[in-house]
Amino acid sequence: MRLTIADFVKVARAGERLAIVTCYDYSSALIAERAGLGWLLVGDSLGQVMLGHGDTIPVTLDDMISHAAAVVRGAPNALIVADLPFLTYATPEQAVTSARRLMQESGAQAVKLEGGSPIIDAVRRLVDLGVPVMGHLGFTPQSANQIGVRVQGRSVEAAAQLIRDAEALAEAGAFAIVLELVPAELAAAITDRVSVPTIGIGAGAGCSGQVQVWHDVLGFSAEPPFRHAGRFAEIGRAIEDGLAAYAGAVRDGNFPTGANAASIDPEILAAALALAGHG
Repeated sequence: MRLTIADFVKVARAGERLAIVTCYDYSSALIAERAGLGWLLVGDSLGQVMLGHGDTIPVTLDDMISHAAAVVRGAPNALIVADLPFLTYATPEQAVTSARRLMQESGAQAVKLEGGSPIIDAVRRLVDLGVPVMGHLGFTPQSANQIGVRVQGRSVEAAAQLIRDAEALAEAGAFAIVLELVPAELAAAITDRVSVPTIGIGAGAGCSGQVQVWHDVLGFSAEPPFRHAGRFAEIGRAIEDGLAAYAGAVRDGNFPTGANAASIDPEILAAALALAGHG
């Protein structure tokens, strides 16, 4: 049976840290659920790690629907949260239309929106209509062209605004808030002040849980990971070695072997060749 928002909140209130990973396709979702991860985020970071874009801006609602649907099929018991992409929730009405499509067409159970005070009305409207909403504050990738890729909330006013925005999201009905690239002490203070779980990424250990990008956790990229990324395997290197070994075996004539192919009775083959005649 699929986990629910109520399960998510219950686990957080019991003091258990929530481990979340981004997921973008059927096979990854299958593995994540087998590994015991009950909460999956289909992030618009798929723009970079799956589609090769430089940022999340080009990601469309159709992209999110397609990838989220694959994750839903691969993890039938997990709670699936999917991002609403860039400028698909600029007004409450647009947010409702976008969330309806994303949830109906993909099967995701919740949506995630980036931002604070400018989107509070959209969050409130979605929640009023029964849409579970996860907030996202701090570094918000959809605003990277405006704010840059850097830690947020380091000045007095910026930190105070993050606190106010977090409280406003909780009051509007968000069931959780992602805090990205926020000083650890500030993230811990926000976690203490708001009534909903916080999920950190580059925000220290004082949050209610953590979210990490699939490709960072498993080492798909050869580049050094971000400081806030936890690397727990080197799958990219293993894949590269495996593909190189396969190519070498084909070139050397060591693959395939007889064990990799089917066979036919020699008499049947001879009769078939005779029946076919000369080509």
